[in-house]
Amino acid sequence: MRSIWNGAISFGLVSIPIKLVNATENHSISFRQIHTEDGGRIRYRKFCELEDREVTGQEIGKGYEDSDGTIIPITDEDLAGLPIPTAKTIEIVAFVPEDRIDPLQMDAAYYLAAGGAPAAKPYTLLREALKRSKKVAITKYALRGRERLGMLRVVGDAIAMHGLLWPDEVRAPEGVAPDADVTVRDKELDLADALMDTLGEVDLEDLHDEYREAVEEVVAAKAAGEAPREAPAPEAGGGKVLDLMAALENSVRAARESRGEEPAEDAEVKHLQRSKTSRSSPKDTGGKKSTSTAKKKTTSSPRKSTSKTSKTSQAEKKSTTTKKTAAKKTPAKKTTSRKRSA
Repeated sequence: MRSIWNGAISFGLVSIPIKLVNATENHSISFRQIHTEDGGRIRYRKFCELEDREVTGQEIGKGYEDSDGTIIPITDEDLAGLPIPTAKTIEIVAFVPEDRIDPLQMDAAYYLAAGGAPAAKPYTLLREALKRSKKVAITKYALRGRERLGMLRVVGDAIAMHGLLWPDEVRAPEGVAPDADVTVRDKELDLADALMDTLGEVDLEDLHDEYREAVEEVVAAKAAGEAPREAPAPEAGGGKVLDLMAALENSVRAARESRGEEPAEDAEVKHLQRSKTSRSSPKDTGGKKSTSTAKKKTTSSPRKSTSKTSKTSQAEKKSTTTKKTAAKKTPAKKTTSRKRSA
């Protein structure tokens, strides 16, 4: 791999010669601007506004525009003479746990290659020290005309450097979150957890750029004089969530179907159906049916039951009156016998 910067890592009093190599590459498809009438290339030419003529790259330099519009020329010699210790050095300033780094600060990534045989031993020393400490190194370095912040970490057997944005370059998330107070129910969280578990993990090596592949198909078809394949029509109602619970349940079902699982076996949906059945099932139990039947039989013949009840009550009244009369007469006889004996 071709190096884009040569310098050294300053690790205390230890200097490690290194070469900076891009760790990433861009695979996006680039287009040229053309004249739509005849397909001619559209090119940009650089003109000097004072002389009104095109200039070459060797005639172009840098300049700083002041607030009043004045251009102040700045040469490479001016920048090279700046008193910056990181001009050709990646200076390690601290070692911190990796979770201290905000991912929002992450920028471009580079590999650091050892610069020759003398750098092999100190390079390996720094790599193993980073491994054992389970920390990352915070660095400062100068690249492309400005001083930058960086982070060194171990990737395999190599040391990688991530460019970091300065803390004041990361904007605060003000006005991003919803203003209204939103309450999330436990059932919604349970379904969201179920969806996360169903989607599970993925091997990043299996992911690919489908948009780039589609563009390549379009380019190949037009190059062969064929009509590009038509894109499928978007689903109706896409992006409109009318019922969050239903959307979550459908998402879980779709994720399980995509993984080859049984689509009908949805635990959460079954739970909701059972709750409805349990509410309505007592109405269909045998106990309540027999009770209602007994009531119907009792109320179906009100006259017969009333007549029987009246006869029974009259008989009970007569027997009760007879018993009371007999009870009154019996003590009278006893008193009479006592008087005669006296």
